[in-house]
Amino acid sequence: MPQLDPLAQMLNRRPQRLALLEQIAKQGSITRAAKAAGLSYKAAWDAIDELNNLADQPLVSRSVGGKGGGGASLTPAGARLLALHQRLQALQAQLLQAAEDDADLQLLGRLMLRTSARNQLAGRVSGIEAQGHNHLIDIELPGGLSLRAQITRGSTERLQLAIGSSVVALIKAGWLELQPVSSAGVVADNCLEGLIEQIIPASDGPSEVRIALANGQTLCAQAEAERLQRLGLAVGTAVRAQFAASQVLLGTQL
Repeated sequence: MPQLDPLAQMLNRRPQRLALLEQIAKQGSITRAAKAAGLSYKAAWDAIDELNNLADQPLVSRSVGGKGGGGASLTPAGARLLALHQRLQALQAQLLQAAEDDADLQLLGRLMLRTSARNQLAGRVSGIEAQGHNHLIDIELPGGLSLRAQITRGSTERLQLAIGSSVVALIKAGWLELQPVSSAGVVADNCLEGLIEQIIPASDGPSEVRIALANGQTLCAQAEAERLQRLGLAVGTAVRAQFAASQVLLGTQL
């Protein structure tokens, strides 16, 4: 069964994001789960964002603040994925027989992806349009949201993209321009709206802004505190994140 070796190696590495899922199920607290998984509180929040963004539906339900620094629990999708992971650990020799859903196996593969981009949004290719030496790739996100990426024709061929292909869209936090939803005009190829969930100030740079999208995914942006104040953007405010198609990087599974 040589085809099982890469998956066996993947499971043996036991990524911290899956370890965090286990601890959230046990602890019910982000603070306690982070400590048990060997992560800082901020790293745990980042990991939860990545987990929810890479899945077709949120894996973790969370609440900000409160006793213990914020509560958290697994959604039915998260509990199902964790159960699958635990079964795969126990039955590596019978991996293909133990797996109940190929989509869940693909999700486990996506969770192994590590990049420097703060935003990793899983979706499917819904359109490919030629534009000179480039292609405009339309990507459907869970919940009916969408975005567009601009890549070279060579990249389209190298990634073997076609309608229906699963992809991960990577967007750096600094590339997102924030505007109030009430502001007039959209000047970018992509526009995603949501509610500001958290603003984390920094003493030596822009604040980190977490934006909860309607589909359960989360965007992370950066903005100077002065700009946020001038635009009237605060926790609970509706916000529009704009970015160019050329600022979206695409990744696929090998």
